[in-house]
Amino acid sequence: MPSLIYNVCRHASDLLYKWLFDILLPTKEIWPADNMKAKIGFIGAGRMAEAMIGGLISEDVYSEKEIIGCAPSEATRARVASKLGIAMYGTAAEVSRSADVIVIAVKPKHISGLFGEDGFRLGPEHLVISIAAGIRIKTLESYVPDARIVRVMPNHCCMVLEGASGYSRGTRATDGDMELVDGILSSVGLAVEVAEEDLDAVTGMSGSSPAFMYMFADAIADVGKRNGLPADVAMDLVAQSFVGAGKMMLETGMTPEELIDSVCSPGGTTIEGVRVLDGKDMRSMVREAVEAVIDKSRKMGG
Repeated sequence: MPSLIYNVCRHASDLLYKWLFDILLPTKEIWPADNMKAKIGFIGAGRMAEAMIGGLISEDVYSEKEIIGCAPSEATRARVASKLGIAMYGTAAEVSRSADVIVIAVKPKHISGLFGEDGFRLGPEHLVISIAAGIRIKTLESYVPDARIVRVMPNHCCMVLEGASGYSRGTRATDGDMELVDGILSSVGLAVEVAEEDLDAVTGMSGSSPAFMYMFADAIADVGKRNGLPADVAMDLVAQSFVGAGKMMLETGMTPEELIDSVCSPGGTTIEGVRVLDGKDMRSMVREAVEAVIDKSRKMGG
């Protein structure tokens, strides 16, 4: 009888422990096992990092168990772990010890503080992929001279596997590193290798330009709503038109001017709108906006 009572009590204790762990600590996946070795780690958990992680998982480039990340905020760690299913650490030092491919996804202003963090060490075994806007390779290599560095300018469309990224090689990066980076970026969209001095232009072409396109789309859809279309129908029509226009540029071999002419008919409807945009000198405004992005990127790089 005493043995029976002991076993019953032990079983009840085990059930209580499991209940406390599973119910009261639902975000237990935030803290990975000490012996875990991930394939890729993200330092920073902002929108771009989330977009890249989501794309890598959806395309089966890496599984959730092969990706780790870190963020200083416990709330952010819990949110990302719950949303993406990856393990989250509290410090960059823990990530650097647990993965050999490191994606630096912090804001540029936090770069110096990151490399000054206690215990954060990157060496020859680490491939460092930096998506910190404007931070030059020479700056990164001054912090971690032994690491292999590749600088990347992605865009957030990688969240839906339609990204457009430019990347540049550091002095110690190998051909194998470049193939790996190209594979990672190509899995979530278009990837092109460029000279580092051209990455500022890439920032204007693809890094920031989606925001301008969204502004244009919002204005068109708003007119649709004013003229009686339901809001969702108007936005769907505009969004699909953007998708179609992009595919036309990529797949037909026609120039933008040729494509414009192919839509416009003399005396037709489209030409009236084109005349309004030309009268407002829309092209000059767009050029000015993109130049402002590029100029800012160059200033951020020092």
